[in-house]
Amino acid sequence: MFDENDIKLLIKALNDSGGYDFSNYSLKSFMRRVEKVLYDNKIDIYTLINAVKIDNVFLEQVVRDVTVNTTEIFRDPSVWQALKYMVLPRLHARKEINIWHAGCSVGMEVYSMEVLLCEAGLLENSKLYATDINTDVLLSAEKGVYSCRNSEEYLTNFRKALCVNPFNREEQINIPPQKYFDILPGKDEFRMKPFLLKKANFKKHNLVSEGNPFGIKYDIILCRNVLIYFNQNLQNKLFAQFWDYLSDDGILVLGIHESILGPLTAKYEKKGLIYQKKLI
Repeated sequence: MFDENDIKLLIKALNDSGGYDFSNYSLKSFMRRVEKVLYDNKIDIYTLINAVKIDNVFLEQVVRDVTVNTTEIFRDPSVWQALKYMVLPRLHARKEINIWHAGCSVGMEVYSMEVLLCEAGLLENSKLYATDINTDVLLSAEKGVYSCRNSEEYLTNFRKALCVNPFNREEQINIPPQKYFDILPGKDEFRMKPFLLKKANFKKHNLVSEGNPFGIKYDIILCRNVLIYFNQNLQNKLFAQFWDYLSDDGILVLGIHESILGPLTAKYEKKGLIYQKKLI
């Protein structure tokens, strides 16, 4: 067993040894993740604290395990429909479109965005930037190869996001998934097409402490199912930073169970499932 004081010691060890600041994470969520780490490794909290101080490889493993890396191809199709019909059409006049996936995990949503942009005729003019705190998931993202285990769910999401017009459900849209994915059950591979792999710029980045990773303005920032694990103070800090990093009419996309609350609502206009930057 462990208590909040033990967690504070662990958080200090992770920060001192690897520069990972978990002090503003939701305490209950963080404690649940730590409990699983202890169970999986069959150790107690004090062994864990000492291990991250002396073993950098184990430290990186712990960071990977306490951060959440759940993602899907076209997760929450209604969000992608909103991007397709409400956001992308107004970007056609731009010579360059900058998109940042903050907390990109293994990159499935990055490739989902590339597919969406390609169907809209915008991929060539787009620059995609993707960051995560975890080196291992970034290596997986760059490869663009996933298990076939959830391929049926991915294909269902693909069809809902791209082939269903929520404003005209009688419209017939046929886009073959084979245009973008190679599905190889014998190898247990759900593989992105090579032309998709060349587009995104993946980079290790600590969202909590490192600011704007590419030093540019973004037309769209996606930070989905990440902020739910942070406390309110850290969420507000990041919402303010995202506002600074967005172009004048930029769009912020959150997870469907995440929202902007409190004084930061004055900086954004909520439009269904997306948030548009307000000029103040």
